[in-house]
Amino acid sequence: MQPIDPAAVQAELSRRTGRPLYLHLETGTGAYAALSDTKAPTITAWVRNVRVAYTRGTLTGSGPYRVGLKLDHGWVFAEGLTDWHRDDQDRLLLAGHDERGLLLVALELSPVPFSL
Repeated sequence: MQPIDPAAVQAELSRRTGRPLYLHLETGTGAYAALSDTKAPTITAWVRNVRVAYTRGTLTGSGPYRVGLKLDHGWVFAEGLTDWHRDDQDRLLLAGHDERGLLLVALELSPVPFSL
């Protein structure tokens, strides 16, 4: 992964507008919280292989970034994004990492289902 290039990520989001895609979204402290604070609660949200077709995809902020995907009947947001990658399967992978490099948030879009 590399640091988010706003123009490149926005181009990737725009290119996928209106296409049927599979979404993976996760956020949380997970087991990472216990590594530094044993009293910290584990907080996690995770969805995988949810079919979406967004009408608008927007990257905002000056880093860490936020992505909003406008759906027919709502929105998907991911905030705190720092890094990105497009792989050889045309999957767009966006992630937010803390200062230690631990994952805090991930938003991934794929033309085919993610492995389970």
